[in-house]
Amino acid sequence: MPVLAAAGGSARSTVAHLLADELAEVADTVVFDLAPRLGSPWPTWTGAAQAAGLAALPHDVPLTRAQIRAAAAVRRAPQGDWDVLTDGREWSAAPLALPAPAAAWYQLAAAGGWQALVADTAHPIAHDLLAARCADDGASSLTRAWCELPFAVPVLCAQATADGVQALQQAVMLLHAEGLPLQRTVVVLAGSDGRPPAVARAAATMLSARTSAVVHLPHDADIRAQGLQAEPARIRTRTRQAARDLATAVLYAACQAFGDPLPAAPQPAPLPPAHVPAV
Repeated sequence: MPVLAAAGGSARSTVAHLLADELAEVADTVVFDLAPRLGSPWPTWTGAAQAAGLAALPHDVPLTRAQIRAAAAVRRAPQGDWDVLTDGREWSAAPLALPAPAAAWYQLAAAGGWQALVADTAHPIAHDLLAARCADDGASSLTRAWCELPFAVPVLCAQATADGVQALQQAVMLLHAEGLPLQRTVVVLAGSDGRPPAVARAAATMLSARTSAVVHLPHDADIRAQGLQAEPARIRTRTRQAARDLATAVLYAACQAFGDPLPAAPQPAPLPPAHVPAV
């Protein structure tokens, strides 16, 4: 489940966290934090400095399942524990050279043995798609790569404001023009307090016909003020219900697209054994 957005401040990380909370009840779940360390809340939310993190997983050498699992921070939740792979080093450490291809992260999740991968992405999908469309070299966008992974259910986030909805609608038009799987995409409109504003309701009506589901995530003052690092997180009842609705919508979209019960996802091909010349 790649969590995507057309602009920053679209509640991607909050949505990824809430979704993982709910999925932990039914699947062995991991969140991959793909944002630059200084712009990510995940190290604070998870106390990730206690785990080896992404720095312990070089992308150019083979890794065992035990190594991958040991690098993940464990997030405790009433619904069940789940894992987070983030960069929990000190802020002054040199940035990691992380692989860009979505397939590399899919392979890492498969090697780690997780059943559900929630990818907290950081790139703006509208710019990403338009840049790939205008490129002369036929380069593919990250958004396309994530959406076309085996059994992917994209989660598209936007703030329930006029600006947020406009960015969302432009992104949806690009997704449609590129032939990406809107029929198994779930939209989250975040931040409305009480009844969603008219602009969000109008957007939900339009998007309901093109996407699998539209979920309204209410404003939560505790999350806004304190983040999600508390143990257990202080999440209001209506926020938790919205998270359950989101998880239900994601699982429904997956079953509608791929079958019920869900079949086993394809396993990436293993690397060939290294050839060691005789001495």
